Amino acid sequence: MSHPVPSGSSPLPLAGRTVAVIGGSSGIGRAVAATARANGARLLLVARDPSRLAEAAAALGGARTIAADIADPAWERSDPFRDIAIIDHLIITAGTVRLRPLAEQTAEDLRRIAAERFTGPLLAIASAVRRMPADGSITLTSGQIAARPLPVGVALAAAAGAVEAMTPALALELAPRRVNAVAPGMVDTPLLAKLLGDGRDAAIRQAASTLPAGRIAGDADVAAAILLLITNGAITGEVLHVDGGGRWV
Repeated sequence: MSHPVPSGSSPLPLAGRTVAVIGGSSGIGRAVAATARANGARLLLVARDPSRLAEAAAALGGARTIAADIADPAWERSDPFRDIAIIDHLIITAGTVRLRPLAEQTAEDLRRIAAERFTGPLLAIASAVRRMPADGSITLTSGQIAARPLPVGVALAAAAGAVEAMTPALALELAPRRVNAVAPGMVDTPLLAKLLGDGRDAAIRQAASTLPAGRIAGDADVAAAILLLITNGAITGEVLHVDGGGRWV
């Protein structure tokens, strides 16, 4: 049953709200930004490639942008949101996928994974909460690899697990602001196409055949899950899996 919208109120749940998306120039982050814009949000996009950032902002109908790399030591030395007055919702989707045996990883590789998934997000959150109202929210990204590790992804699995561990802790510390995480499985994004190359279609078909949902997620599926988390005021401290049931099979 649908309910009437009260007179004078907006039917768009994010109308008048500022949504900041770190990693918002491509893939899941860009899909999240598009979904937020469609629901009335003002956008703040953060990404490391200025040209892709500008292209995304234009394609989304305009957005404030910050060109910065969440894993760069310069991020650690500065307040990433120092010129921003208000952030109602912060979504962090930044983080590349590096799947290599541990013996082939350098110390710098490991430091970057930690910075992308752990240190950088915590610094961004510390900055954002100073600008966030009591009904604001933070949404992090972990991944199915935290529950279903791969033999060539130990550092990534550890980082994703850290995200899931800190989510409820942050929810308690930053209350009444809400903190949640999404844990995607395989997602059909440009990054996946880059990783799989010519074997993309076959790999997607094979993966889909193993999933209870019968298909892998698209970036719009993950964006819809994040929209739920940032607009439902009763959800906090949760990890929402968007993996087609992959962690069960």
